[in-house]
Amino acid sequence: MIGYLEGKLLKKEDDRILILANQVGYEVLLPAFVMETFRSKAMGDPVSLYIYYQQTERQPKPILIGFNLEVEKEFFQYFISVEAIGPLKAVKALSIPARDIARAIESKDVNTLKQLKGIGDRTARKIIATLEGKMDKFALIRKSEKIEYPVVEDLSKKVLEVLVRQLGYRTKEAKQMITDAMKRNTTLSTPEELFEEVYREENAPT
Repeated sequence: MIGYLEGKLLKKEDDRILILANQVGYEVLLPAFVMETFRSKAMGDPVSLYIYYQQTERQPKPILIGFNLEVEKEFFQYFISVEAIGPLKAVKALSIPARDIARAIESKDVNTLKQLKGIGDRTARKIIATLEGKMDKFALIRKSEKIEYPVVEDLSKKVLEVLVRQLGYRTKEAKQMITDAMKRNTTLSTPEELFEEVYREENAPT
């Protein structure tokens, strides 16, 4: 089973790309929010993707679905656990970032979910009923999520690493989020508290 691909971009289409890896071309479907990150890539550019591999008796032809981050792939696996949402339907539905969908689920925002392609009112409510309470990680981070951190002199170092490597922020953007959080609350003393402050601001009403 294929879980990760790294190679060169050979071709781009509306909903898929072709990656050359070890002299083999792999056709990989991309949800719209992932494809958006490939708009600026040119043929021959190095690319890497985490892969969800789908093959069943009813559908013997293997299907590869790609994600920039492992956490996005994990979110996808939760999403397709909802009744009547298979991998191909999910690929078409995921037109906005996983974290925004996760936040909509946790806040029971039916209207946002209905904006997803192929998702009506009934399915949106089914998504919420199935996944509510399981989306904290994907919505960024919440107090209820227990993460063990090593003791570090600079508490922002671990938070920056997670924001960039796991949650997909650009380094400059993540540093600004951390700086803003530490300005708002000068009493922060642990990475967990800093995450809490970052998350609170990201979810503040606009």
